[in-house]
Amino acid sequence: MAAQSRLIKKYPNRRLYDTRTSTYITLADVKELVLAHEAFQVVDAKSGNDLTRAILLQIILEEEAGGAPMFSSDLLSQMIRFYGNAMQGLMGSYIGDNIKSFTEVQAKLKDQAKSMYGEHPGDSQDLWAQFLKFQGPAMQHMMGTYVEQSQKMFQQMQDTMQEQTRKIFPGIYVKPEEKSEKK
Repeated sequence: MAAQSRLIKKYPNRRLYDTRTSTYITLADVKELVLAHEAFQVVDAKSGNDLTRAILLQIILEEEAGGAPMFSSDLLSQMIRFYGNAMQGLMGSYIGDNIKSFTEVQAKLKDQAKSMYGEHPGDSQDLWAQFLKFQGPAMQHMMGTYVEQSQKMFQQMQDTMQEQTRKIFPGIYVKPEEKSEKK
């Protein structure tokens, strides 16, 4: 993390200590830092090991346990299957790129809502339903663009895997189109 990032120490008693405010904080406070886009790092107070990912995963787990979960059991099972697989590293990049693309689409929607409903359109479900109904064609175009970008990223991932396979097994690997030509 950057030098200006907030340092949070995790003690053996599972308490989190914010060194900037000199106070103990909760996971809810860490979630607020995430929502505020504040850079932070969580380290083990004793060993100095970086625990940021573990804390973020803990927040996700709590969010999934309460309310409406974002991840289905099937999706989580599929994600688990990628661990230890040759695609593990590529899948992380693929998911990250997709979330970035989705975030860009979301930002565009918020900008459109501001232009139609003013600076503070609110989070009213009725307002968003009305906006999405009115913006149907634009929504379809943006989601189509998102899906197209996702397909391109997946194709790039496949091409990278094929290229790596050709380099590792130059005499064994045969392109799929070459297989069909030999038949």
